[in-house]
Order: sequence, then structure tokens, then C-alpha cells
Amino acid sequence: MLTLLAFVLALGLLIAVHEYGHYRVAVACGVKVLRFSIGFGKPLLTWRLKGSPTEFVVCALPLGGYVRMLDEREAPVEPAERHLAFNTQPLRSRAAIVAAGPAANLLLAVAIYALVNWTGVDEPKPVLASPSVASLAERAGLVGGEWVSEAAASDTEPTPVGSFEDLRWRLTQNALSGEDMTLWVASEEGGRTRPVRLALSELDVREVDASLFQRIGITGPWTSPVMGDVMEGGAAAAAGLRAGDVVKSVDGLAVGDGQRLRGLIRSAAGLEGQVVEQRWVVERNSQRLELLVRPTPEQHAGAWVGRVGAYIGSAPAMMTVRFGALDGLTQGVVRTAEVSWLTLKMMGRMVIGEASIKNLSGPLTIADYAGKSASLGITSYLLFLALISVSLGVLNLLPLPVLDGGHLMYYLWEGLTGRSVSDVWMERLQRGGVAILMAMMAIALFNDVARLSG
Repeated sequence: MLTLLAFVLALGLLIAVHEYGHYRVAVACGVKVLRFSIGFGKPLLTWRLKGSPTEFVVCALPLGGYVRMLDEREAPVEPAERHLAFNTQPLRSRAAIVAAGPAANLLLAVAIYALVNWTGVDEPKPVLASPSVASLAERAGLVGGEWVSEAAASDTEPTPVGSFEDLRWRLTQNALSGEDMTLWVASEEGGRTRPVRLALSELDVREVDASLFQRIGITGPWTSPVMGDVMEGGAAAAAGLRAGDVVKSVDGLAVGDGQRLRGLIRSAAGLEGQVVEQRWVVERNSQRLELLVRPTPEQHAGAWVGRVGAYIGSAPAMMTVRFGALDGLTQGVVRTAEVSWLTLKMMGRMVIGEASIKNLSGPLTIADYAGKSASLGITSYLLFLALISVSLGVLNLLPLPVLDGGHLMYYLWEGLTGRSVSDVWMERLQRGGVAILMAMMAIALFNDVARLSG
């Protein structure tokens, strides 16, 4: 139920903001707006503001919206109202009205990011967990527990790392750009730093998912290798493990953090699901105990992994990231620009075959993320809204005839040549745009089903 409510609220808000952008600029340009609709199909709510010619409607299918303006191309217009029709407006006004929808979505993202920056958000400190086996981080000499103070791409000047999420975002950007990245790390906060170079240019980044960070080797912040809640009937309970036990070693291998311990537990299951009993050394009330643990084999994503039926690792050390009024707004603009550019870059890479079309997501994945973010709290949900708002704004600016970007493409042609696109070419381009958009939607929906069923 939460997933559905979060999805409908997000979609309704983003569509309303997008269409309001079109509506507000159309009214400012002197165009008569006949209907402002959120959704399609049967109207559920209808009202008019006093003195306004616009009918406001909320429809049954909240999968889009539209602003219907007076236009001679759609219906006859009274001579006395011809100056209020969209098609009679100067080119700059028509372009502004069309561009206002995507611009409204991008401005909403700026506002959300700025609000989160002003109120503050709790994020993990930039302390690294044990790197994945054979990853770039492991080959670079990282072992886990390092505090990252600064980072830089290629030969740029290093800048401070604000949190672990800040580090992940930079890694994502540089991996997709194929640029190596240098981290300045220390054994403790404020300690003497040393540079560590990650060869991100060696990665194949056709798909941006959890496996990307596995290959980089930086998958999460550092956590203590302590046992959390132990489930009754699980392997941990059967071995005599208790909440609060600190795991020192498994089969003679030192356990530096929760990430390392989780990896050792998962690796206890072989290719056919057989498990190997492990010898754990734990510290309990200042005493060392040796326990035999036999993880339970489970299938996950087509492979066998070991489970012990307990929460592994403490919560990471957190910090509050907060900005002042001007810095918060500036960071909101910067983050919106970065996400927009990253979105465009990924779309471009998919077009030329350098990125997999599996990166396309549809309504099912968006709904799933909406529910998950809402369950984590208002801040996570707001950040989700900002991300989707940027995506919606950028998507609508693509030069496809059925989108706002396609209409802007027509206006660019008109501005350069002095004449509008002919009706014949308009019809051809519209058909082609619809075909491309339908194909994208089909691929996204297929990816959704494959992702969620997997």
C-alpha cells in the first residue's frame, strides 16, 4: 500500500509541476488556456477558478497530463480571440511555453536538493569497508578502515569529501566518464594522508548497478564486525552466537569489519549449495570464544550463498551534512546539473551501444523505489523525487517529435529558415517519434519485469 501511495503521490506531483510550467508561462504570454489536466481518461475532479477560462481536471489514469490551449490548428477560433491562440504567438513565446514544462521539473529538483541541504541529512562518514576481492580498490592497496578526506578526477585539484554518499556519487560520475580517480586516505580522521589511485578507466560500465561498485571495490561504509539480532532457529543461534559478539577471525582469517564478515559467510556455500563448517573466534564480555558455525545455503540471484540468520555488522558512523542558505542553493543547482548531464550521457551511450539498454527503467521500478524511499523517511523520499524530476525534465527535452524537445526542434528549424515545418513532415516525424517512444517504453517495462522478478 505504501508503495502505491508513494508512487501516485510522486507521479502526480511531478506531472502537476511539469504542466504548471507550461500553464504559467502560457498565461504570462497572453495565451488562453482551455484545460489543465493531470492524468488521462475519465475526469474524477473538475473545477474552475473565479474569473479564469481554464478548466482544471484530475483524471483516472495519472500517467501523464496536458495543457490544452486555444489553437487554430485544433479547432476554429473566433476572430476576436485570435490573438489569444497559441499558434499566433511569436516564436520566442511558443518556445518559452514549450520549454517551461521541463524547466519547471529541473527547478523543482533544485528546490528539493536545496531544502535537503538546508535542513541537513544524516549520511555515513567516508570510512571505507573492506574492498571486494580482486577489485580496483584491493589492487590499489586499500584494506578497509581508511578515512577518505579528499578526492580528485584525473589531474584536477583535490576537493574535500563530505560523506560516503558524496564519495559514491563521485565514483559513479568518474566511472561513467572513464576517468581515473585519486583518493587521499588516512588511518583515522585528521591523520596523515596518502594518495591512492583507482583505475576507473579500466572498467566496463555498460550497466550501472551494484556490480559496478563491486568491481570498484567500494560498496559500503565501514562497520564493526559485531553480531546484531540473532534469529531463533538460524545457524548463528545454533552455534551459540549472541547479539553483541565481536567476530575476530573466521578459519584463521582476520575479520576487520562487517563487510569482510558478510563476504566470508556468503562464501561458505559452494557452487552446488554444499556448505563448509567455519571456525569463528569471537570476543564476548572481554573473553575470547571459539565457535563452530555452519551457514545455511540459500540461492540468491542464481548463485548459492551462505546465511547465518543474524544481522551482521554495526550501524556505520554517521555525520550530519548541512549547508548555509547560499551554499545549499548553489549545491542544489550543481547537483541538478550533474544529474542532468549524467542522464544525458547515459542516454547517449545507450544510443551508440556503449551502455546497455538494461539501464532503462519504467514505472514498476520507479514505483518500487518510491515505496522503498518513503519507508526510509521523508528525506530519502524527497531525494527520490528530485532524481525523478530531473529525469522527467531531461527526458522531455530529448529531440523526439512527441516530446517538448521535439517541438523545440521544430522551432529551431523555423528560427533558422524562417518557415515552419510542413504538415507532411510534421506527420512523418510524429509517427517516428511515437514509434521510438513506444519502443523505449516496451524496453523499460521488460527491464522492470526482469529486474523485479530476478
